Amino acid sequence: MSMNNSPNVFLDPNANRFQVNIINESHDSNEASQEDVGSDPPHYEETSFTEEAHNRPRISYRPGKRELYDNFLQNGEKTEASLHPCDTHHKMYYLQTFGHNTMDPVPKIDYYRNTGSVSGNKLNRPSLLEIHEQLAKNIAVSTGSVERVANGESTAGDEAAASKEEEKKTGFVKFGWVKGVLVRCMLNIWGVMLFIRLSWIVGQAGIGLGVIIILLATMVTSITGLSTSAIATNGFVRGGGAYYLISRSLGPEFGGSIGLIFAFANAVAVAMYVVGFAETVVELLKESDSIMVDESNDIRIIGTITVICLLGISVAGMEWEAKAQVILLIVLLIAIANFFIGTVIPTNNEKKAKGFFNYQASIFAENFGPDFRSGEGFFSVFAIFFPAATGILAGANISGDLKDPQGAIPKGTMLAILITTVAYIAVAVCAASCVVRDATGNINDTVIPGMSCNGSSACNLGYDFSRCRSQPCDYGLMNNFQVMSMVSGFGPLITAGIFSATLSSALASLVSAPKVFQALCKDNVYKGLHFFAKGYGKNNEPIRGYVLTFVIAMAFILIAQLNTIAPIISNFFLASYALINFSCFHASYAKSPGWRPAFRYYNMWISLFGALLCCGVMFVINWWAALITYVIELFLYIYVTYKKPEVNWGSSTQALCYIKALDSALALATVEDHVKNFRPQCIALTGAPMIRPALLDITHTFTKNNGLCICCEVYTGPRKLCVKEMNSGMAKKQAWLTKNKRKAFYAAVAADSFRDGVKSLLQASGLGRMKPNTLVIGFKKDWRSAAVTQVENYVGVIHDAFDFELGMIIVRISQGFDISQVLQVQEELERLEQERLVLEATIKENEFEEERRGICGFFRRAKKLNITKHETKNESTINTVQSMHVGEFNQKLLEASTQFKKKQGKGTIDIWWLFDDGGLTILIPYILTIRKKWKNCKLRIFTGGKVNRIEEEKLAMASLLSKFRIKFADINIICDINMKPNKESWKFFEEMIEPYRLRESCKDLTTAEKLKRETPWKITDAELEAFKEKSYRQVRLNELLQEHSRAANLIVLSLPVARKGVVSDYLYMAWLEILSKNLPPILMVRGNHKNVLTFYS
Repeated sequence: MSMNNSPNVFLDPNANRFQVNIINESHDSNEASQEDVGSDPPHYEETSFTEEAHNRPRISYRPGKRELYDNFLQNGEKTEASLHPCDTHHKMYYLQTFGHNTMDPVPKIDYYRNTGSVSGNKLNRPSLLEIHEQLAKNIAVSTGSVERVANGESTAGDEAAASKEEEKKTGFVKFGWVKGVLVRCMLNIWGVMLFIRLSWIVGQAGIGLGVIIILLATMVTSITGLSTSAIATNGFVRGGGAYYLISRSLGPEFGGSIGLIFAFANAVAVAMYVVGFAETVVELLKESDSIMVDESNDIRIIGTITVICLLGISVAGMEWEAKAQVILLIVLLIAIANFFIGTVIPTNNEKKAKGFFNYQASIFAENFGPDFRSGEGFFSVFAIFFPAATGILAGANISGDLKDPQGAIPKGTMLAILITTVAYIAVAVCAASCVVRDATGNINDTVIPGMSCNGSSACNLGYDFSRCRSQPCDYGLMNNFQVMSMVSGFGPLITAGIFSATLSSALASLVSAPKVFQALCKDNVYKGLHFFAKGYGKNNEPIRGYVLTFVIAMAFILIAQLNTIAPIISNFFLASYALINFSCFHASYAKSPGWRPAFRYYNMWISLFGALLCCGVMFVINWWAALITYVIELFLYIYVTYKKPEVNWGSSTQALCYIKALDSALALATVEDHVKNFRPQCIALTGAPMIRPALLDITHTFTKNNGLCICCEVYTGPRKLCVKEMNSGMAKKQAWLTKNKRKAFYAAVAADSFRDGVKSLLQASGLGRMKPNTLVIGFKKDWRSAAVTQVENYVGVIHDAFDFELGMIIVRISQGFDISQVLQVQEELERLEQERLVLEATIKENEFEEERRGICGFFRRAKKLNITKHETKNESTINTVQSMHVGEFNQKLLEASTQFKKKQGKGTIDIWWLFDDGGLTILIPYILTIRKKWKNCKLRIFTGGKVNRIEEEKLAMASLLSKFRIKFADINIICDINMKPNKESWKFFEEMIEPYRLRESCKDLTTAEKLKRETPWKITDAELEAFKEKSYRQVRLNELLQEHSRAANLIVLSLPVARKGVVSDYLYMAWLEILSKNLPPILMVRGNHKNVLTFYS
């Protein structure tokens, strides 16, 4: 063994850390002797860093395969050395990893990809079965496998390289963190509020409270930004922005509701920003006396033209839109810089009259405190400012178009919040340090010599604005919304900044809304909206979503009155922020091992505080808008929950549900069982639940929302096949239970025998206090024709249930439970129907192809039509025959299998409570009567008694039931249970057991002993004589049941117990047969003789 640690090798960027070589399991002895020296063991190459090992894998080939490998290597094809080329579609072949002959692959990212990943191909690692099971001898590399490796189909390159290759192939345009996130967020956050409202806000609240308002809004957005960063770095982020983050964290219910709201809010926000732009243009037109129609219609006209232009930019592609955003940002930055330059340019008399005096300490001091007017207060001013801080999700909304969403979203979003916050504070402080609150605009309002200034900074600077106290003025921070234009070095640049702010925000919203909506539609959360999921072009542009957004925006632009809807939109955005924060908290609180965000600078409790803060801000801004938002969100949440979309995203809701269930189970384990809390917790031996639906239905009736129900199946046979079949069917059968709204679990075991499997289930099923206490099985209808071992296993299961102190319920219906034959026929009919539809579609296609072939085509079609009619007739005949077969042979079985799903009409449940078993015999029918399907059935009680004590025993039973608070319709005391049955009934019983009797009394002793050894399961004469009275009782009970309960909806009867090792299996089965024969559905019940009822409080 040698290793080459040459520096050149380590410097090679393409060198692989591990060397994996394809080898053969067994070698030809001659070749092995040539390769090996003497008796040395076979030499396997170790993990190698040599150039030779890197460039050419060592392949051991089988005799006759040399040419294949020579051709393979001479063609110049290379394989990635780090690859584990396990081809699951061809014969398996071995690999050499770390110098060992093994199929185990080295860790690789391609094994963890999702199917259809755009950044690389998903590879399938060898299954545990392939590694664990013994492999067949003489397995060689198949031709298909070699070709697969040679073609590089399973080579796993670096993820970045694969991503670049995909980009080249498809022409994707991906953005970095600056252009994709930072620029978008800054443009969306810097709105028109910066230029026309910030000066008014600082005038009302003062510098101190104004900065606090800005910081409070920033606190909300910063916490949301931290939460967004944490969620975005917890795995690969696809397109959909806020919707994707929330839905993958909290599930489709929250994601679906907020996604629709968020997409709609962005669509309406387009109209808001466009109308803001149009209003500014109309103001300019008014100043130059160039109004086209009137103010409202001019807004509509300009807004329509603007949104059409923006739509054209968006539809042209993300690259054009990104270029437009960069240009708008440059204009915006120039406008902001223009304002700061203007504050240091010496003012003139005209600007002084309007309240601008450059930086003055006296103005700063005067404006530092608040001066709320016109009924405004801190929260009302905060409500006006807060929309200026939103827009932090502009980058996350196009997450699907980012090169590295995990790195770009945290970096770009948090830096954008920082830059915009600094800009807001700087503009507010500078404006309040240069401009007084009130000014007249009259250059002649100067201070008269000898006038007392009373601390007014304007007066100290030579201007008298005192009349603004008694009458409204047009200038100053409080009165003039164009303060920034006045202060700036060049006023039109501020107008350009306003245009840039409104258009950039409108453009960002116009892009965000369709992207979020497309992601929502792709997930098919709302099935009716799937039409909008389709994308076009190299960037998968949601053109249909753009059109829908355009229509919504146009509708609100034409209204031109957004004062009412604006607070709702702000609340929609805040609802999204609240759920993002809650998602981060929820995921952290659930402690799921899958929650591993790369971004560490967050705290779950701060995220929760942020969620509560967002909810509070919603009510501060507008309480009725907040209520409307919550009502809409609740409605959508209930709708999605009701529809139950078939998605599984591993949400934190699932993780928390598991944690809660685990905590509850552990808490329950610390509490001792109490009789008042007893509930039937059943193991139902249904096999596959769809095979015996009636048995599941009756069990589910008294366990639904009340107790545990586990549908169990035992696989017997060759262990390997059983385990494979069992594993493959587990999810399917549990899904069937869920789909059919059966609140039950499915469990299966593979065992050597049916009894061993049930024994395992009885011992191991359940968790803590949620363990089964009752076994439910169907009556073995075919016991007389079944193999002896099957009967022994069946009766053995009953004995085992009693040994483990479980209650026992045996259910019998006249037609039996197994409908597997019916299901097979139905599957066959469905297959034939599918084939017929495919055939018809093919014929139609052929007819269409021959449509233009003239008269020859006409005759061919006519001929084919005759053939088709003939085939259809034959198929319909086959279907009719099979349908008739199903109808005649299985109609009763089908009806019987659904009888417990139907609502039971008025009738009775007859309870033959013959033996006190702790109360299970009376509790089961009571639970049935409180169910909707059985509520019209009354309880009739039958019990044994003495002829001379009928009234006393009836009163005693009535007293007992009343103490148990169980209502009943009638009580019957049966006094003749111990009478001998009539001769016909007894004769039938004797004939039934005749094939299973040993008849040893008729034979000599030696022969009798030999028969006992050979057929120990047979009923001996001694046994039959010893239990003759008990046999009489079972036969007599059937006569009484026929007499009293023939018309009952259901019979519940005390199950007789056979002493283990004393009563033979066939005698016990005969008792159960004769006891339940020719009766309505019957439940033979035996509790574990521990109290399940109590009359104590």
